[in-house]
Amino acid sequence: MLKFFLRRLLAIIPIVFGVIVVVFLTLKLIPGDPASALLGASATPSQRKQLIADLGLNRSIFVQFWNWFLAVLQGDLGHSILRQQPVGPMVMDAFWNTMILAVGASVIAIVGGLVIGGASALWPRTLFGRACNWIATGSVSTPQYSIGLGLIVIFAVNWEILPASGMYSSTGPQNFWDLLQHLILPAIAAGLAPMGIVARVFRSSLDDVMRADFVESYRARGAPSRKVLTHAAHNTMPALLTISGLQFGYLISGVVFVETIFSWPGLGLLIYNSIAQRDYPVIEGGVLILAVALVLINVLVDTAHAAIDPRVRPA
Repeated sequence: MLKFFLRRLLAIIPIVFGVIVVVFLTLKLIPGDPASALLGASATPSQRKQLIADLGLNRSIFVQFWNWFLAVLQGDLGHSILRQQPVGPMVMDAFWNTMILAVGASVIAIVGGLVIGGASALWPRTLFGRACNWIATGSVSTPQYSIGLGLIVIFAVNWEILPASGMYSSTGPQNFWDLLQHLILPAIAAGLAPMGIVARVFRSSLDDVMRADFVESYRARGAPSRKVLTHAAHNTMPALLTISGLQFGYLISGVVFVETIFSWPGLGLLIYNSIAQRDYPVIEGGVLILAVALVLINVLVDTAHAAIDPRVRPA
């Protein structure tokens, strides 16, 4: 398994490099420049020209990319143009905040998906099973920002039982309980769509396994229903592991709407604000961290899949 993991790990190097090149070139197509964002509309052309030269933006695009790439190889993501802070610590702090939100949303997605998907597979013709299927379909179809705004209106504005923004209270103990209270609403908003996907995949996999010949023979030997269900659920693990890993990666990179709505200080919100401010080093560093995290998650999922399913291992 170590050989399989190392082989998959080496395969991500060209992928990460390709992402770096695409992000760097895409940023150059964004209208505006950091000099205008720093100096404002009242700046003179000479001031803008001097600041552009100080930032190194007057060099060719190849020189800019090469200098940045060499710095990244040394672990230096540069300095924020507007905040005048090192990008590395800033991006990593925001990334861990995003990880907290992604883990909370993943718990909701996986637990809820297993319950809803299992119920709709075991009792497909009952009202309860159909209701679970409707919930799964509705959660996938509803946009995150609509769910987030609805949760804020109900639980934060009307009922006033949960906070609507931030990661901690501005005044208070700022302990684990405070974090948990602030996490509930954004985790629900982020986790409902992945929950629906996990539920539908689990339902389909469980339904296929329950119809398999080995399950029928297991029943014919008089095995209890609970053991039959446990055995069938065990055989859905490869598909469930793959879809859960992919959804966790999606949550890390795709919660920008949730973080913006709930003012959650994560990496998505940081990149979103940096795009508006033309803070290129922060954008580049943030996207790089996201790309590395996503490909590492895929490698770990593939390795775990190969560990529990020998059929996918290379000969």
